[in-house]
Amino acid sequence: MAITPARGSAPTPAGAVPEPQTLGFLLLEDFTLISLASAIEPLRMANQLAGRELYRWYVMTMDGAPVRASDGMQVTPDASAHSPLRLDWLVVCGGVAPQRSVTPALLTWLQSRQRQLRRVGSVCTGSWALAQAGLLNGYDASIHWECLAAIQEAYPRTAWSTRLFSIDRDRFTASGGTAPLDMMLNLIGRDHGRELSAAISEMFIYERVRGEEDQQRVPLKHVLGTTQPKLLEIVALMEANIEEPIELDELASYVDVSRRQLERLFQRHLHCSPSRYYLKLRLTRARQLLKQTPLPIIEIASACGFVSTPHFSKCYREYFGTPPREDRGETLKIRRLEPAAIPLAGNDSLMQSSSATVALSHARGEPTYASIALG
Repeated sequence: MAITPARGSAPTPAGAVPEPQTLGFLLLEDFTLISLASAIEPLRMANQLAGRELYRWYVMTMDGAPVRASDGMQVTPDASAHSPLRLDWLVVCGGVAPQRSVTPALLTWLQSRQRQLRRVGSVCTGSWALAQAGLLNGYDASIHWECLAAIQEAYPRTAWSTRLFSIDRDRFTASGGTAPLDMMLNLIGRDHGRELSAAISEMFIYERVRGEEDQQRVPLKHVLGTTQPKLLEIVALMEANIEEPIELDELASYVDVSRRQLERLFQRHLHCSPSRYYLKLRLTRARQLLKQTPLPIIEIASACGFVSTPHFSKCYREYFGTPPREDRGETLKIRRLEPAAIPLAGNDSLMQSSSATVALSHARGEPTYASIALG
């Protein structure tokens, strides 16, 4: 595959179609394939629905050699990190044991390249490389929960969180799995409007685009380890009995502890009372149902163990800061337009060098081609 040479930053003539944003996906050894696909596919669909190349991307490795994903699949890159590509965004794609993939050469390259980029980001554990290179100092960032404790200890100058993804100025980091899909949809929405982002979500049969406020669900056993089996058992009972909550005395008897011991366990290890923790589980389930299903609020209240809708609304508002009706929001209506013949930007010979243009060319015969009008 041919490579687009480095170019100067000449201004776009008046009336001309702006050039696409160019992304480089730098694959580290044992990267997770699902995170890479979750990040690239929204870009492909953005191009298809817009009818022109909004984004162009290249898959890269440091030396240009093929690299294996964590599932054993070998990926042949388009370019090496030292190819003369003009990148607007860089996305570092990590996976299993990120510390082993970070080399002095990689760190030097990241530090030298970041000044030329509009945005720098990562998916899965790629943020480990960015943090080690010092590129996340003073930023909010996300990483897969398995690495959270270790990276907080190693790089305290970054504000690490359990959020699915973080977008902070010119940095963007996603925790892994399908979280890069949500992150890219949010970035596309910022660049080209919510209508396009919502249309991509619809094409992927993705019911709800998650936002920066959404959290990874860190398994409690990861937080507590194996030292508190009774507490883990109690929480499992709570999670299995959301619709008909179990009384605390009954919970205590199930695991052969007293009510007083039960309360001490929660205060010591989860920093709240057992009733407060149980309420949090029920309200979190309610919020998922509100955002992901069309169930009436009265049915959601009942399904989450609340005796009345007013009581549910009061608890929900006190915990989340908004009433359930506001949190549900309005369903975004996506306006479908007739396919339009919108010319592709750029020189045809250069366009052929991008995987994005190949996908866009193949999509021209599909009914969804150019179904979103962009200003």
